[in-house]
Amino acid sequence: MGFLNNAKAEVATQEAKKAYQQGRQVLTFKIIEANVSHRTTGVMSGVGEQIEAIEAEGWALYNMCAAEGKALSGDRSALICLFRRR
Repeated sequence: MGFLNNAKAEVATQEAKKAYQQGRQVLTFKIIEANVSHRTTGVMSGVGEQIEAIEAEGWALYNMCAAEGKALSGDRSALICLFRRR
């Protein structure tokens, strides 16, 4: 999976655990795609791993929307994911 994607999945896990322990019913999480070639069809690096990490903590992906933007590292796709407790 790679160092960066592992680190992102770990952050997702910790945030999901914290929200669950706080008794929250909804978790909104922004995932930024690691792949710089956002205009091609294919796997969005690191996205699935982060979603799986959050779902492993008792959340279910309920809705998702996407946006594109420019950051210091170039064009990226960002996914805003809404999770609900199972």
